[in-house]
Amino acid sequence: MAEPYLKELTIIVERVSAAHEKAVHITCKHFFSGAAAYVDGHIFMSLSPVGLALKLSRDDCESLLSQGGQPLRYFPKAPVKKGYVVLPDRVMDEESLSGWMVRSIDYVLH
Repeated sequence: MAEPYLKELTIIVERVSAAHEKAVHITCKHFFSGAAAYVDGHIFMSLSPVGLALKLSRDDCESLLSQGGQPLRYFPKAPVKKGYVVLPDRVMDEESLSGWMVRSIDYVLH
């Protein structure tokens, strides 16, 4: 079941990761019922049945939540994953997504 998510996440990462100025090594792996992207061993993004989510600073999370993002909750009654936001459709274009991925990568690396 997670295979389509892994394939799709790998495509997303390949398409938009060139926007990151620094040389970073990103890997994608199966993650529960979806897939996760890691930079230098740190998870920064996941794709699952609930959507595409990024790990971000508190301010960035609040910004995305105010734009229609949703708190990440993998299952209906599961706790919210703090520091993660399921991205709203309005930031899913390649340019916006690239910018948010860079912010997420920078956040998890520092």
